[in-house]
Amino acid sequence: MARTKDRSSNQLRLIGGRHRGRRLGFPDQPGLRPTSDRVRETLFNWVAPLIEGARCLDLFAGSGALGFEALSRGAGKVVMVERAAVVARQLRANAGMLDAADLQVHEADALIWLERDGEPFDLVFLDPPFAEGLLAPAIERLDRHGWLAPEARIYLEAPIQIGFPPLPASWELIRDKTAGQVRYGLARIGSA
Repeated sequence: MARTKDRSSNQLRLIGGRHRGRRLGFPDQPGLRPTSDRVRETLFNWVAPLIEGARCLDLFAGSGALGFEALSRGAGKVVMVERAAVVARQLRANAGMLDAADLQVHEADALIWLERDGEPFDLVFLDPPFAEGLLAPAIERLDRHGWLAPEARIYLEAPIQIGFPPLPASWELIRDKTAGQVRYGLARIGSA
């Protein structure tokens, strides 16, 4: 008898805010790995004083765990960028379930999307697929095209064995932790 995949394994749970406890589905997709509850809890403790009303950009959105968590905790606007059509459709469906009028989903390659002139965001989630080497070029484009508000915070996630690439001179790494095989941190924009 063939075993069927447990569909509940493709769900994430929002851990704080007005949608706390809500479960959201996400499709099977190579490289898609939602940020763990433990890491999300730490991240949102770090940014708690900043989240209310913040403009948030969730690049390489995937399951949307970070963007939906920010929205649940009071972000004023969340923009998600996801290149896989099936994943972007699920993000839109989840936004509809949450009646998330302040959330936009763009089906686009994040690096190409970042090439245009940007609108400044207060908080950026930068958690690209680990195997594709996208962290350094995403950082460079964020820094160059006006996507970051003064004092913006940027969440970074990478495999421990690779770590973070060099950050621009105006960025300061203010938090840095590991969990399992993941290194994650928070950078702040200052003055170079």
